Amino acid sequence: MTTWDEELLPATRRALTHRIAVAQAEGRAPSLVAAVVRGGRAVWHGARTSVDGHGPDEDVQYRIGSITKTFTAVLVLRLRDEGVLDLNDPLEKHLPGTGAGEATIAELLAHTAGLAAESPAPWWERTPGSTRPELSDVLGEKPRLHPAGRRHHYSNPGYTLLGSLVEELRGAPWEQVLRAEVLQPLGLHRTSAQPEAPHAGGWAVHPWADALLPEPLEDLGLMAPAGQLWSTTGDLARFAAFLVRGDDRVLSAESVREMRTPAAPAEPADVVDGATYGLGLQIQHRDGRLLAGHSGSLPGFLAALTFSVADDVAAVVLANCTSGPAVGAVGADLVRIVAEAEPRIPEPWRPLQEVDPSVLELAGPWYWGTHPYVLRVLADGITLGPLAVGGRRTRFRPNGDGTWTGLEGYYAWELLEAVRRPDGTVSHLDLGSFVFTRQPYEEGAPVPGGVDPEGWRGVAQP
Repeated sequence: MTTWDEELLPATRRALTHRIAVAQAEGRAPSLVAAVVRGGRAVWHGARTSVDGHGPDEDVQYRIGSITKTFTAVLVLRLRDEGVLDLNDPLEKHLPGTGAGEATIAELLAHTAGLAAESPAPWWERTPGSTRPELSDVLGEKPRLHPAGRRHHYSNPGYTLLGSLVEELRGAPWEQVLRAEVLQPLGLHRTSAQPEAPHAGGWAVHPWADALLPEPLEDLGLMAPAGQLWSTTGDLARFAAFLVRGDDRVLSAESVREMRTPAAPAEPADVVDGATYGLGLQIQHRDGRLLAGHSGSLPGFLAALTFSVADDVAAVVLANCTSGPAVGAVGADLVRIVAEAEPRIPEPWRPLQEVDPSVLELAGPWYWGTHPYVLRVLADGITLGPLAVGGRRTRFRPNGDGTWTGLEGYYAWELLEAVRRPDGTVSHLDLGSFVFTRQPYEEGAPVPGGVDPEGWRGVAQP
């Protein structure tokens, strides 16, 4: 068993090993492997196996199922970043004649295009891709079940369309494009469309007996962009680090941040579970932290990639069984164990290298009506938010002309401007038509509706 554990405390390593040991034993998995990433690199690897001797290490391939979708989404975002397409483009603009061309590329990425969850029978995961040689065979006669954009409905055929879109715009097979544009730049040399030794075999475990049945390994054909890939914990650890930080050779930090931003309306059950979907990434609020990543399954295999940006911790869990261990929950627990046992040490505070006096004079308290807010001038821009806990707190980036653009929350992409008097002093802040003043309902400020000229007063006692 190989370990990358130099920086984790012994108690943390033992807790991680205990968690995967329980998962493998109680889930009755022939083998289960896992890795933890912290600070952008793998710091722990563990394995449990039913076979005596050396367990699988970080170089053994497992099939990763729908984690493949995240790789496909990266290819589509690259096309967007190059200006080849816009996410709001209908599919028909770039890939005509599919029968589902009214769906936008963003809707396909977020599973909100209204398409069916699966292709027509027979079950595509256990039959050769050659049984579906055309997109019409994948989509069926009525590909759309719901109005587009109204609800999140997970769709494997939707990612088949995205893979075909990549092939159409790149003029090359999906696998070839993926290798050249993602796998090679990120050093994912053990990720492939077909299994490459050493790799695990896929098994079905009898639900009521400790007996095994080998699962067939099918080439998924056109469905490959939805679930074909094989990978290792070593490669997926590097991929997880990329999804946290970005890599300008593949996708910028801003683009991977967009991938993990909610893009789909959640079903009522999803709201209860704290789950939603971004652009090729699942997002969940669990144990008080925001997690992103993707799960995957194909007959004989289970997979999960999970990360917390705030904690800078990621986990990968792979097993070679059709059902059994809840690998998504295991991955979330591995992140939690490290984050709670060894909390992230923040970077040292450092003062600004230079301070713009015209910005510094805006720092301090402001009032929206009677609500007290505070504007802070920080190294990464300015923030404006209420003094009370919660509320509409937003970061802003400068536009270079004395205005700022909101980056998140209620004021995302709204314009903030410091409005000045003729003598150059600041009169008020204007944020999307909201007026912020230095005093509550400040006299002489352009407060909508005006300010009573008699000002603030008490109530006379009888």
